[in-house]
Amino acid sequence: MFEIKIDDARYWKNCVDAIDSLVDEGAFSISPDGVSLKAMDPSGISMVSFFMPNKAFSKYEVDKTTAVGVNLDNLSKILNSSRANEQLVMKEDGNKFALEFVGQNSRRRYKLPLIDVRKNPDKEPSVAFESLVEVKGDSLKEILKDANLLSSYINFKTDKGTFKVIAKGDAGELEEEHMDNAEFINKLEVTKATSSTFNLEYLTKIVGPCPANSPIAISLKTEEPVKIDYSIGDAKVSYYLAPYMES
Repeated sequence: MFEIKIDDARYWKNCVDAIDSLVDEGAFSISPDGVSLKAMDPSGISMVSFFMPNKAFSKYEVDKTTAVGVNLDNLSKILNSSRANEQLVMKEDGNKFALEFVGQNSRRRYKLPLIDVRKNPDKEPSVAFESLVEVKGDSLKEILKDANLLSSYINFKTDKGTFKVIAKGDAGELEEEHMDNAEFINKLEVTKATSSTFNLEYLTKIVGPCPANSPIAISLKTEEPVKIDYSIGDAKVSYYLAPYMES
């Protein structure tokens, strides 16, 4: 059994949005250490790994690790009803996942059925990354928005001291080059030059929930999945996206 509480219900909504952007169902693992979830998207080309430590909750009573399988779309819809200054209490209630929004003078309760979720991946992909680029999240969102005007794919290139973003399509081409001392870049570490192309729709979904002004870390190796990391408060979220390979 478990009962956990978050003082800001909208914070939990933001966390779930980061998962729901890619997958429509998943199983939260609620353990004494915190809440985690790993899941592949239905197409199998991307994966999300989420963890929120127990310190992020104002109440955290968990006597054993429990798997809570839910439809994330339905959970997100319920969380969209959260109001300013509401707390959120979550607990197990038989074969239901119970959510209670607690306001100053009101309480609102929902129950979601628990579902059997296809097996979650046990671990993240093992990739010996050759480049790490940490960028300003809002700036990366703007670049992806610009690239979407011209293409469905985007190419990331790294070399000593430079990070390039390239998009090519029938409508035209975009190329941005940023030096390691550019305002856009917080950190650039390159042990070997890399070049990989990725689906823009997926990348846009991945970075969309990143909070304003939060940095995004991009780990790269040529023709290997990209890893994208950022934080939502105390919660950490990582994504993997397979590269686009031209036939």
